Amino acid sequence: MFNYAAMRQIVRYGVVGVLNNLLGYGIYLAVTFFGLDPKLAVSLLYPIGATTAYFGHSRYSFAYNKKGISGPLRYTIAHAISYGANLLMLYVFWQKAGWPHQLVQGGAIFVCAGILFVLFKYFVFASADSEPA
Repeated sequence: MFNYAAMRQIVRYGVVGVLNNLLGYGIYLAVTFFGLDPKLAVSLLYPIGATTAYFGHSRYSFAYNKKGISGPLRYTIAHAISYGANLLMLYVFWQKAGWPHQLVQGGAIFVCAGILFVLFKYFVFASADSEPA
């Protein structure tokens, strides 16, 4: 049976992610064009993008309304994992394999989005029934 609630959540996640990542990727391309190292650019821009996306994902994508530190703390952990994956992709495919960093970072957006969706759904913004104590 088709799960409309899950599909709606994925679409909302996509809307927030596309808007946030279009702006972030545009800034990334600009600062690297002017000579900033791609890994440094990701390191500087990643926390800004993650912070702005928190509000869209917590309220719009996942309808998370719990108070306290556990949601933001889990969100930070999820993004630390994603950030590590992003840097690893830049290291392997740009630094070692010699691929264009613009292509690698463009692909990393999609890989990290998949990682984050799973982490958000089952770890960060889990429902009250499934949330760990």
